Amino acid sequence: MNKKTTCLLLCALGLGALSAHAQTPAATPAPAEPTTGSWVLTPSFASQYMFRGARLGGPSFEPSLEYDYGAFAVGVWSNFPLADKVVGQSDPEFDFYGSYSMDVVKDVTFVPGFTAYTYPNAKKANGFYKGTFEPNVALNYTIGDLKLTPKLYYDFVLKGPTLELTAAYTVPLKDLGTELDFTGTYGTFKWDEAAVDASPSIKNWGDYYLIGVAAPFQVTKNSKFTAGFAYTKGSNNYFKQGTDHKAVNTAAVGRGVITLSYAITF
Repeated sequence: MNKKTTCLLLCALGLGALSAHAQTPAATPAPAEPTTGSWVLTPSFASQYMFRGARLGGPSFEPSLEYDYGAFAVGVWSNFPLADKVVGQSDPEFDFYGSYSMDVVKDVTFVPGFTAYTYPNAKKANGFYKGTFEPNVALNYTIGDLKLTPKLYYDFVLKGPTLELTAAYTVPLKDLGTELDFTGTYGTFKWDEAAVDASPSIKNWGDYYLIGVAAPFQVTKNSKFTAGFAYTKGSNNYFKQGTDHKAVNTAAVGRGVITLSYAITF
């Protein structure tokens, strides 16, 4: 990889956002109730595009479409930056995902899933991948209104894991017809192939956290508006190629993010 390509990558790369039941067999099973699927279309706006503590763009339009059928969920999330575009990454980005939720014991669910990240305008000549594939497994443990979720990801293209722990807590506001959904996340990652066709390979590692709150408002029977705010920050985020000295990833910063979304179920 030449110096120009390496410089572009170090200045811009910062991969990483600012997102059912299995029954126990019975001796004489009762007839299963019919299961119907549903679609959820969610146009969203975010004041910053932050992913795992790295800023990948400014104000962004982030629509998503998800199909849910029993324990299964599949969908696509997208990002169209309105300003401060990171060429080759968020301009635009389409992420295809899926998951399956299984009950383990009371209040505990196991959720395997995957995300396929795609960047149609990415240029390999500048060190960017056009896509990566990241399976994941999560364990949801619910204690009253508190939910704890440790999660493990592994990207087969970037060749490295991401570990996350998320805590979510809900405070009902019945008189206002809403609730406050608090979320806190801490994560760490290490990738051995952060740039395409780099020789020697470029490694990228770092930590990040997010603290946020959101308030949903029911608009109609099948639609909901949600406003949220979160502060997220990346730290100890570095690149290293071969025997060179490690370089700080300048995209790893701290930012406040306002999100507005409108979910329509049909």
